[in-house]
Amino acid sequence: MSASERTFSRAKSMLIWASISRTMKSSMTPAEAIAQGLQLHQAGRLADAENFYAAALVAAPEAWKPLFLMGLLRFHQQNYIIARGLLQQALDRQPDAPDVLLYYGATLAALGETQAGLAALDRAIPLAGNMAAKALALASRGDIYLGLQHNVAALADFDQAVAADPNFIPAWNNRGLALSALKRPEEALACFERVLLLSPRSVEAHNNRGDALRELRRYDEALASFAQALVIAPQDAATLNNRAIALTYMGRLDEALADYNQALEIQPNVARTLFARGNLLWSYSRALAPAVADLERAVILSPETPFTRGNLMRLKMAAARWENFAEQKSLLDDGVRAGCPVIEPFIYLALSDNPADLHQCAKIYGQIRFPALLTTPRPVTRRPGRIRIGYVCGEFRANATLYLMVGLFETHDKSRFEIIAFDNGGGDGSALRQRFEAAVEKIVDIIALSDAAAAARIRDEGIDILVDLNGYSGNQRMGIFRHRAAPHQVGYLAYPGTLGTSFMDYILADRIVIPPAEAAHYSEKIVWLPHSYQINDDKRVIAEIPSRAEAGLPPDAFVFCNFNHAGKFTPQSFSRWLQLLRQEPDSLLWLLQPDPLAAENLWREAAAQGVDPRRLLFAESLPFDRHLARLALADLFLDGLPYGAHTTASDALWAGLPLITCRGASFAGRVAASLLTALEMPELIAENESAFEMLALSLARDPAALATLRTQLAEKRGTAPLFDTARTTRAIEAAYFGILEKAAPESFSVTA
Repeated sequence: MSASERTFSRAKSMLIWASISRTMKSSMTPAEAIAQGLQLHQAGRLADAENFYAAALVAAPEAWKPLFLMGLLRFHQQNYIIARGLLQQALDRQPDAPDVLLYYGATLAALGETQAGLAALDRAIPLAGNMAAKALALASRGDIYLGLQHNVAALADFDQAVAADPNFIPAWNNRGLALSALKRPEEALACFERVLLLSPRSVEAHNNRGDALRELRRYDEALASFAQALVIAPQDAATLNNRAIALTYMGRLDEALADYNQALEIQPNVARTLFARGNLLWSYSRALAPAVADLERAVILSPETPFTRGNLMRLKMAAARWENFAEQKSLLDDGVRAGCPVIEPFIYLALSDNPADLHQCAKIYGQIRFPALLTTPRPVTRRPGRIRIGYVCGEFRANATLYLMVGLFETHDKSRFEIIAFDNGGGDGSALRQRFEAAVEKIVDIIALSDAAAAARIRDEGIDILVDLNGYSGNQRMGIFRHRAAPHQVGYLAYPGTLGTSFMDYILADRIVIPPAEAAHYSEKIVWLPHSYQINDDKRVIAEIPSRAEAGLPPDAFVFCNFNHAGKFTPQSFSRWLQLLRQEPDSLLWLLQPDPLAAENLWREAAAQGVDPRRLLFAESLPFDRHLARLALADLFLDGLPYGAHTTASDALWAGLPLITCRGASFAGRVAASLLTALEMPELIAENESAFEMLALSLARDPAALATLRTQLAEKRGTAPLFDTARTTRAIEAAYFGILEKAAPESFSVTA
């Protein structure tokens, strides 16, 4: 609209208001017009109310109240720019009117001027003339704090609001949301149930109640609450979204996907639903292309939605889609350094090798997912008898963690330690699971328990040291540790980095993966084990080695390999491998079978860099013993950065396959160096990328040297510390003794 059109519109409005005023003048005073307008306003007849407010404004142009009411009406119409102007004029005439200050503050917050909005509400609260007005002002300020994710401050305001007006429904509802954000679902549930007592048909309250029940792992009750919401409002997309989350936790993934689809049919442009559906499409259906498309839309619609940009990067890496890789990584780095929740820590490990950035990322994630540390007093003395060690894990089954850990459970000194497993994933009937069940003294199923209930169950067992085997990976239960389930809490093995929280006391490591100079980048105190931190099972069975033909490999080619998942590949590592192929014409690169989309992109990238795509071969998934057997068919395992080979590296070395690595700059990039050092073969560690390339080429061109390495590997497997399960177990037990001796957590080393 042009300036002349705006002037004409204002003039026309004034004429209309003047006409209304003249019509009403003989029969209605400004006060009566205001009263009539308020009645219509409260009935939702905003257009009719506007006529009476306009008449009062024309009749009493110096009065503040018609300006306020017109501003209030514009606020309810979500016309915040006009509302701000009208409310500002009202304040110019009546600076200490609490109602005007209240809605002026709310209007400023709606326009993104949060600090000015808070200042207005700070003025309004002590001026409130009655308890209901005070409750409204407090709840409005709480709403702003809630939007800013200042949840503790929001909760304090909502507490005061419901104390001032116990029947104030919005304050009870938003108090529940603040408690949910603070991960206090039991208290949040009570708030939503209070709302439903006051307003039984509140769709939002039924929905929020279901979400709190889901957080408490009371899934059937959650579904019932969502069903009640959908009876009242069958097309409520928010309820469908939340029900899909609960169904996902229950493993009813087809139904979850159907709910996400329906929610997006109703509201196609909701970023959080696109985010959730995209992640489910990938994790459940392995439908990578549509998953990427969902997250791309989510980022366009709401680039600030927590962790969406990082999850999109994860999916693109799984697809080997590396366009604008450096630019996208820089955006994520900048976001982390600015304190923004742009990427989850586990995903960031595959992108960043900067320990300070990784620590910052973990702290951001921890503050959102596990806020407001809940503690119970540390016991002064422990129970008499054996030391009780608890292990919490979601993968006590045929999984990389248990492949490494089962030997530790078997070799623990049961005369000194009582071993209890807290199982968050259930069994799979595998031979590995059977070994695990025979090795531990008790298995406590915590799948159906809330974090608080699981922590209480662990405390009931009198656990002295509770060890987390997930961190921010896999089927994690970090919320249990937030409740201080044991006097000493330790992170180990699966997550190669800091968790960035105050409730994990220690991390078990070694001096290669965490050099002492980098201890400041860890929220935990560090226990340095004498050799590699990684436990290995020396009973891993290797099947009969197949022929190269049976494995789909040519008989005479030099076979470089990397058996990490494609999501760990970066364009830099892949280009380094292709450079080796270009320099060794009779070589090929053997990789684990990725998603078909990733395979196409890897072939395309190879061709673009001058390598025949047929020199990239993919290995199908096999049972573990057969996978170990085929590793012997390769000639050289090439590690990558920044997230190198971990279990895949020790698998290769156990199978007798030489592996070379470039020492990384972070824990995740130094694990192979730790393994090779504990294998007493440090000559396979390159200190930079140039040295890595030279080492790979020298071995590829010297069959005798490679044969010697294989002989050394076979010898070291039986003598070096890396594969001595009992030796590493004794070191870990010594770490536990050291932890119990400390009055407060402090870093220390375990001697050999």
